[in-house]
Amino acid sequence: MAISSALLRPSFSLLPTNPTTQTNKTKLPRSLHPPSLRCNCLIKASNTSTTNTTSFSQDYKNSWTQELKSAYEQSYREGVSDEELQELMDRRGVDNVRMLIVDAVQHAKAGHPGMALGMAEVGYYLYRHAMRYNPKNPKWFNRDRFVLSAGHGCLLQYVCLHLAGFKSVQVDDLQRLCKLGSRTPGHPENVVTEGIEVTTGPLGQGVANAVGLALAEAHLAARLNKPDAVVVDHRTYCIMGDGCAMEGIVNEAASLAAHWKLNKLTLIYDDNHNTIDGSTTHAFSEDICARFKALGWNTITVDDVHRDMGSFRIALQSAFSETQKPTFIRVKTLIGRLSKKEGTSKAHHGTFDEDDVKQMREKVKWNDREPFHVIPMIYRDMQIHADQGERLEREWKSKLSYFREKYPEDATQFQILLNGGLPPGWEGSLPKWSTSDPLDATRGYSEKCINQLVKLLPGLIGGSADLASSNKAYMHGFEDFQQPNSPWGRNIRYGVREHAMAGISNGIALHGSGLIPYAATFLIFSDYMKNAIRLSALSHAGVIYIMTHDSIGLGEDGPTHQPVEQLAGLRAVPRLLVFRPADGNETSGAYKVAVANRDVPSLIALSRQKVAAGVEGTSADDVARGGYIVSDNSDKELPEIILIGTGSELCLCEGSANVLRKEGRRVRVVSLVCWRLFDRQPREYKELVLPSSVSKRMSVEAGSPIGWREYVGGEGVIIGVDEFGASGAYLDTFKEFGFTEENVTRAAKSLLQV
Repeated sequence: MAISSALLRPSFSLLPTNPTTQTNKTKLPRSLHPPSLRCNCLIKASNTSTTNTTSFSQDYKNSWTQELKSAYEQSYREGVSDEELQELMDRRGVDNVRMLIVDAVQHAKAGHPGMALGMAEVGYYLYRHAMRYNPKNPKWFNRDRFVLSAGHGCLLQYVCLHLAGFKSVQVDDLQRLCKLGSRTPGHPENVVTEGIEVTTGPLGQGVANAVGLALAEAHLAARLNKPDAVVVDHRTYCIMGDGCAMEGIVNEAASLAAHWKLNKLTLIYDDNHNTIDGSTTHAFSEDICARFKALGWNTITVDDVHRDMGSFRIALQSAFSETQKPTFIRVKTLIGRLSKKEGTSKAHHGTFDEDDVKQMREKVKWNDREPFHVIPMIYRDMQIHADQGERLEREWKSKLSYFREKYPEDATQFQILLNGGLPPGWEGSLPKWSTSDPLDATRGYSEKCINQLVKLLPGLIGGSADLASSNKAYMHGFEDFQQPNSPWGRNIRYGVREHAMAGISNGIALHGSGLIPYAATFLIFSDYMKNAIRLSALSHAGVIYIMTHDSIGLGEDGPTHQPVEQLAGLRAVPRLLVFRPADGNETSGAYKVAVANRDVPSLIALSRQKVAAGVEGTSADDVARGGYIVSDNSDKELPEIILIGTGSELCLCEGSANVLRKEGRRVRVVSLVCWRLFDRQPREYKELVLPSSVSKRMSVEAGSPIGWREYVGGEGVIIGVDEFGASGAYLDTFKEFGFTEENVTRAAKSLLQV
């Protein structure tokens, strides 16, 4: 479907959304649909005879008339209709957006103006007419969500946030673009700037985040909405660029969005035919609309948004009326619009020379304006839209009150979710194990934890990348998330799409609805997910990553599937909590910390091979310290040697310690289940566990030795894996690489003799 300026002039009104009800699939009465947002002028709809009779005041018209005559003296005429006047006002608003972009880049001597200039019409229209939000309460639950996957174009969003009335972006903030400590960093960060939903920058990630946001809305709408009480009903918009279109994560996420029929997701493609190295013809020649159509999307092309903003409005109307598919809107733009660099990759980033700035100002009649000038009437226009958002929030709160009165049980669950998703006493659901319980792999203990937690945590939702039966990451007794059959389902089937799974999980976590997402696969495949995992930590997304088959101990699948360097790399990610529990109790402890930390991502590395349910001395509660003493026969003396282990190798440390103790040695065994948590402990506690005066220390972990030197010290010994694994039975592989009680004991004795 293509939209060009040849089409009839559309209405400004946007069609109402189609809220999802619970199991009752009957269409809602028209009076129950949330009101659509309309521009605040006299508009004759193109598809109806009704008219919005809110008209401009004369003073307001006079102010705009003076501005528009000055700007468009050749095309402006007296006696224009209110509809035509609104179009000119929007056009002038776009001019103002572009000039603010230029001013900010010139002032900062840095930034990425190209995409921002090219997509000014789209950004302005979304914030001025389409999206529902309340700048006075940026976290209002039922707001529309906006994601800028092409994060380098963040200046467009900063300008729109400023004009829309968000306190987080003032003129001073635009003047401090990319400066240290500013609220306008070089790529959007949700923890820095209110109004930014997710942190983006690495191309394509935002598309997956947007899919996660849309999934969260569809899921909660199905669980909570009633025919007479619609409390979850909002849309997700995302802008992507040519670079995003090339990234594999976008195809993964888009495939799932269509499969899940996320019809409230609108993906807007900035088709400007440029990347940093030059024209997209160098490396990109596919029909992107055909690709998305084949995936199952509603696809629309807007041919000339620069001359006909109304064509974009029609595209949005099509998206709003679609009930089965997400919508992909291809918007043809000129990167660096107005500049001498227009249409070339040179416009992607960097400043403009003085002549170029002068010519841009002349083109939009901005010569006599000071830098960072905003036409006063634009603030007023945006304020009208903001007032509508505030009214919509009041109406939503009224609906919520009715919902609480009529559906108290569902309302209680919803309130728990809105408060973060953690009901009182949820920790008590976690299993406890004793030394006499049957052996199982830690992935098996993890399965028991998940299936106990889901009974108390209304927001627990997640799935595996086609490995649920192997990861043991499935919530029994709960349906799969699928539309239209079971959108209330809490198991998510991601298929073989690890990267998108992580990015989508970030979107779910950052939806702000108390949902607690988990994402499961083999630890080796965390490499596919690394960028999204890093963004979990950067954006404070409390995703729980469940990674099984955590070492060469997985055996027969061989070195392609046996992780070696993965733990070291993941432990290096700032803020990420990496757990490698040794038994059932430590697994429970890892989940306790992971669930409680809603603004910190966690990764739990779990074994395929069986280990003891309860190694004597392990503690679920002590996992929160990251490291603790499991056993020690030193009484009041210091130990002669400290054996430090994680995961399945902690049993080897304990077995070796028992041998050494029988020979009269004083031996301490320490579980270092989470390095980052241990590093955060007070110095006194760390000294208690690992006394600096005890230099004979040995670590045992079936992974890379990188990082262990900090804990064993200069004289210590590291038993690790510094080459790829090998295919073979688990015990044979462990023996080949020295992970036996005998070898650990031999190494400890050698260290004691030094």
